[in-house]
Amino acid sequence: MARKRKKFKARPIQNERTSGRIPRLALVDLLRGVALIGMTVFHFVYDLEFFGYREKGYSDALHWWGLAIIVAGSFLYLSGVSLYLAHVRSFQWKAWGRRVTIIALAATAITITTFLITPDQYIRFGILHMITAASIFGLAFLRVPWWLTAIAAVLIFMLDRIDSVPMFDTLALLWLGFFSEATNASDFRPVIPWLAPALLGIATARMCHQFHWLDTLASLRLDHQWGRIVRFLGRHSLLYYLLHQPVLFALFWIWPMLSLWLTQ
Repeated sequence: MARKRKKFKARPIQNERTSGRIPRLALVDLLRGVALIGMTVFHFVYDLEFFGYREKGYSDALHWWGLAIIVAGSFLYLSGVSLYLAHVRSFQWKAWGRRVTIIALAATAITITTFLITPDQYIRFGILHMITAASIFGLAFLRVPWWLTAIAAVLIFMLDRIDSVPMFDTLALLWLGFFSEATNASDFRPVIPWLAPALLGIATARMCHQFHWLDTLASLRLDHQWGRIVRFLGRHSLLYYLLHQPVLFALFWIWPMLSLWLTQ
């Protein structure tokens, strides 16, 4: 007896309006991956100077300094975007707490490691510390109108024009950014003004959500070969961040021995 063939119905494409869920944006992963590549380029240049292959101050040139600023701002902006998208429907305390704890522990490990390697210029409050702070301060803006969050970002950026505030002018509050003395800390990203790009990220994500632009952004799959590679890096950004400098340091340690062996 012949079996009846089952008819398979094509699944409707689920978007924000039909499924009630916020779609994952490949564009965010791609942009985060591009920022990681930019970070690697800058740290390679920094390591050239650190190991003596370039003169002192080489990584402080305007174009390299500009690259570092763009990369740091991009990470914080995308952290704001991700924070909003992750909790837009309902706040996930467990997931948020786990993420903040992991990043905070990674930031602490970076501080300890850099103190052991370069005690005069160790990272006191770097990009991971600032992402942790932005993940906390950003909670207050998740339900605020996007334009009001954008205004807050501008005001925070303008506060950076203030040289110092006497009541905050202490080493314990260095992370706030109101400090009169220049710090020798490497990768110093205090709350003022670096909370601003994170808030702009929250404002952008909320604006796109309000005007139903997320479905359009989610349709950008970016599935070509290089797109998949860069998006893969973006999805594993913390692991990449923690491993890339040890790998670069190892390569710089090995290079003199390898060069000597090749010339023999």
